[in-house]
Amino acid sequence: MTKNFVGRSVTRLEDRPLLTGQGRFADDLGFPHQLHMRVIRSMSALGKIRSIDTSRALKLPGVFAVWTSADVSDIPPIDFREGKIEQYEPYRQPILARDYVRYVGEPVAAVFAENPYVAEDAADLVEIEIEELPVVLSPDDAPAAFAPGYSTEVAVIDKGFGDVEAGFRKAHAVVELELKIGRHSGVPLETRGVLARLDTVRDILEMHGAAKVPHRTRDLLAQMLGRSRTSVHLFEGHTGGGFGIRGELYPEDVLVCLAALRLGRPAKWIEDRREHLMAANHSREQIHRVRVATDAAGRILAFEDEFFHGQGAYIRTHGSRVVDMTAGMLPGPYMVRAFRARGHFRLTNKTPAATYRAPGRYESTFVRERVMDAIAQRLAIDPIEVRRVNLIAKSDMPYEQPIDALGEKIVYDSGDYAGLLDKTLAAVNWDELQTDLRRRRAEGEAVGVGLAMFIEKSGLGPADSARVTVDVDGAVELVTGGASLGQGFETTMAQICADGLGVDYKSVKVIHGRTDLIAHGIGAHSSRASVMTGSATHIAATKVKDKAIQVASEFMQIPVGDLDVIDGHVVRKGAPAGTPSMSLAEIARTIAPTSRVRGHHEPGLSAEGWFFTDHMVFPYGVHVAVVRVDRSTGGIAIERYLVAYDIGRAINPVMVEGQITGGLAQGIGGALYEEFNYDQRGTPLSVTFADYLMITTMEMPPVSMLITEDAPSPRNPLGIKGAGEAGTNAAGAAIAAAIDHAIGLPGAIVQLPVTPERMYQILRSRSEQRNRSTIS
Repeated sequence: MTKNFVGRSVTRLEDRPLLTGQGRFADDLGFPHQLHMRVIRSMSALGKIRSIDTSRALKLPGVFAVWTSADVSDIPPIDFREGKIEQYEPYRQPILARDYVRYVGEPVAAVFAENPYVAEDAADLVEIEIEELPVVLSPDDAPAAFAPGYSTEVAVIDKGFGDVEAGFRKAHAVVELELKIGRHSGVPLETRGVLARLDTVRDILEMHGAAKVPHRTRDLLAQMLGRSRTSVHLFEGHTGGGFGIRGELYPEDVLVCLAALRLGRPAKWIEDRREHLMAANHSREQIHRVRVATDAAGRILAFEDEFFHGQGAYIRTHGSRVVDMTAGMLPGPYMVRAFRARGHFRLTNKTPAATYRAPGRYESTFVRERVMDAIAQRLAIDPIEVRRVNLIAKSDMPYEQPIDALGEKIVYDSGDYAGLLDKTLAAVNWDELQTDLRRRRAEGEAVGVGLAMFIEKSGLGPADSARVTVDVDGAVELVTGGASLGQGFETTMAQICADGLGVDYKSVKVIHGRTDLIAHGIGAHSSRASVMTGSATHIAATKVKDKAIQVASEFMQIPVGDLDVIDGHVVRKGAPAGTPSMSLAEIARTIAPTSRVRGHHEPGLSAEGWFFTDHMVFPYGVHVAVVRVDRSTGGIAIERYLVAYDIGRAINPVMVEGQITGGLAQGIGGALYEEFNYDQRGTPLSVTFADYLMITTMEMPPVSMLITEDAPSPRNPLGIKGAGEAGTNAAGAAIAAAIDHAIGLPGAIVQLPVTPERMYQILRSRSEQRNRSTIS
């Protein structure tokens, strides 16, 4: 019988080297005679560079070179991953600061030395004089001048549909909120690192340590260095986490590669943790001012949001995609009659920002679900019922929201939102839970439950490819342009390939992160890998299977329709074990280039598969959080958590649960602990783990999962939708609602993270209000 691997929680293939200490991370790599780079960074948030003196550093024994912007003036600023955007070009980041510095941590100079210790000593000898200027720190501050003729308000992103003004005229009630999401980001176990060398014999520039999007990074790097794409090869090793922050093209990446070209020796740079917290991409910071009109039943008649996005000092490779996704995903799973979002894309004198797990969705879900709870409070309607009357119905699928995101029309492909809500309530025994919480509150505890619903997006196109080959010994090789960030990429692709071809998944060798082996690739971002690379793999594997059956049909004298591939052998369908068959290895030998019996068949048992799509897919889910608040300290403990999620089709259910649990930890971190703070001069205050508070296993609650497959996507051959960001998306919204419920103060939580200090202030303010009421 055919074994189906898709849908089974099979053992991961990629873990042995990691568990046995054989991982190959960026800092494990090295070449003879390599130079080590140390970056000298600005300690001023905004200022004019008056002078840079490198003379003392250059005299230090072991120092090979010291570069400033004058040494790299021919290298253009870092461009955008999706292509040229003329409006944003003046705001791109140079690889070394030119004339001005615009955030603390900006690279100003680079030292190259014989070892990292000399490089660090030399960096301390570089003297920089900067004339400090007034800073802009909040995205809702008045815009200032970025450069002559350019404002710090780069753009205003407008999206909308329907007659918003008419909706407010008809309103039974109007809800207004101001909501804030704090600046935080991914903090992977492995910091950034890159190693580059020039193969002078082949004139190939090699970059090792690539992650996430090797092909896109290669293209940008080749463009900046004036080289052909084929002369730049990127190699991905093991990667200690991605989460949006790893894998973009940063100034340090370009500097190392440029050094390998110009200095005639390999060059290496490994980021320390202080640099990472100061200079790698931040994310999230937004301020929203929302107005919503409803009828008496709580149905949304008009939804209006003006928000301010704190981009930081420059626009990095993602352009304005976070602002765009925030505006485009605001309606979520609800039927909004009229909608208008206006996003101010603004620069500040902070570390540049980009994507972080569920970018634009974590923010918009927090805003939208706070609005739903506010409507319920205003109209004295149960929060569940407010959501239920607004949900898009299953019968309306596919459902088009008349707006776009990332240049694509938002058309929800499939879904039963009300059905998943009902399953979620049953899974947590909602009525019994409410009864128990009422009892505990009556006994003096501050406990509560919050619920939030969300829409995700994945499978962003337009295309991806894969190549499957069976060699003459029967080994199966799958070459993809995908990338592995620890999410189980090799295993899931092997499962898909195995089912498409008819072999054991353990026999499939998955190759990824090698731009020299496959011309095109999307890497691993935006939950694309399972949908795009998985679909391309399925198509390629099916082509190889069909070719094998065609060849076997001729030699076995059995019609094609009567044959199948099972356990690596072409057999007659339904035939008992032991009947005549041909192995895939035999077929590969039969049609090898030198085979005398190959006949008319194209040499090799191999095929390339391409998958194209015009639309994203939209998985969806529900988060439920139960929290307890310590009134004396403001401390918040999450007692239990449930994530319900319709994935369309789960390739490996246990790995889906792992992805969701990891994402939830990051969502909780942003809801309760993590925040990049700055003083009034723009100096970052969160550059060590003593100041940037990370969630640990001690704070992580017991997590329950409800993974459903009720709404497979019709937009790809496997019906899959992606899972990477489901655990993060609604965490802030659900926890905020639970805290409100626990302290008996609806609408109290309007800012994330809810740190103990902020929670204590909320409780203290409420206590003072009560005291004033009693006295009066």
